[in-house]
Amino acid sequence: MTSALTLPNGSQLASPWPEAPSGSHPLPFELDHLLALRVPGLIATRRHIHSHPELSGEEFETAALIARELSLAGLRPRLLPKGNGVICDIDGRPDGPVVALRADIDALPLADVKDVPYRSTVNGVCHACGHDVHTTIMLGVGMLLAQLAELGELPGRVRLIFQPAEEILPCGSLEVIEAGGLDDVVQIFALHCDPNLPVGKIGLRVGPITAAADNVTVRLGGPGGHTARPHLTVDLVDALGRLITEVPALVSRRVPANSGLLLVFGHASAGTRYNVIPSEACASGTLRVMDRDTWELAPKIVAQVVRDVVAPTGATVDLEYLRGRPPVSNDSRAIQILTAATVAAFGPEGVAETPQSMGGEDFSWYLEYVPGALARLGVGRSGPNVDLHRASFDADERAIPAGVRLMVQTALRALAAAQ
Repeated sequence: MTSALTLPNGSQLASPWPEAPSGSHPLPFELDHLLALRVPGLIATRRHIHSHPELSGEEFETAALIARELSLAGLRPRLLPKGNGVICDIDGRPDGPVVALRADIDALPLADVKDVPYRSTVNGVCHACGHDVHTTIMLGVGMLLAQLAELGELPGRVRLIFQPAEEILPCGSLEVIEAGGLDDVVQIFALHCDPNLPVGKIGLRVGPITAAADNVTVRLGGPGGHTARPHLTVDLVDALGRLITEVPALVSRRVPANSGLLLVFGHASAGTRYNVIPSEACASGTLRVMDRDTWELAPKIVAQVVRDVVAPTGATVDLEYLRGRPPVSNDSRAIQILTAATVAAFGPEGVAETPQSMGGEDFSWYLEYVPGALARLGVGRSGPNVDLHRASFDADERAIPAGVRLMVQTALRALAAAQ
């Protein structure tokens, strides 16, 4: 790969990294100068990761790259038991608190359609959710905080978590927790790319900022038969059609409207021939809900509605309801820290109110154990923005040094507040 310390030949930043905005505060011990020197290398690292994406659970080369870069900064990273994630402590004052910062590192099973030099080289896989940006930001944070620790100016320990498998179930956050990733941690923070915000804006919210997200798979069965005589068998294509059109609407009628429940089927299949009624059919999708109490009731509600809708067709039903993740609910004190860090990094104008999203995020599982918060990082580019999880998504690379400044400020403020 290209060294993470040099920008690839012929590469240019999407736009120049601006001076610190008016009203912001410099990082201590001239870390802003060090960051400026590191920006070309961080951009090169991001582009390498973007060009070499790895699917959830298979992030072995990405984890190895992360470990190498952290080792070059004088740190001692350790791989997760499967070798596809990294935990790295930056040791400051030994009697100080432990604050964790998390980045997810996996890519999505989508073809990269962008015409850029760092386009994915892996067929059908690309970083369409910005995890390459999250990873690169955290590497930059590690480099700067390692410098502070070397100077004896880090008032505690900062744990960097590079987490696999955020995009699938079971969640990679649970692997990290099982491996001791939250041991002794008093607070945890994370960023997530938001193409709806420009660089220098940080979306903050107390309480729920994402929705709960579960996976639903329904398999239908019947004897099969001839399309000329559907009355002699079970018409599974008809049953499947009823399932995918009626169930989502009926489920939403069983819960309060303000719970924001949304069931959407993203895959449906049945049959192989135009004149053969199939013996198997399947539909799978996601159930998302903003309200934690409704999330607890959702599996029972979905099971009952699916059976009620399918029963008149005569098809057999096999329902697989896979629990995903609860809503990310931001702790108010953690948001106070992030707000102060945002003002320090970008000035007061950097703070942006953000609504609760219907997207799911397994950062929520960390918050079941320790308080913390997730912020939305502005990565919007000039021109029409492309949403996350689309094959043409890209981020304004100025968001990388912006994210580094924010997370360094966050870590230092969190350590100070926990003394």
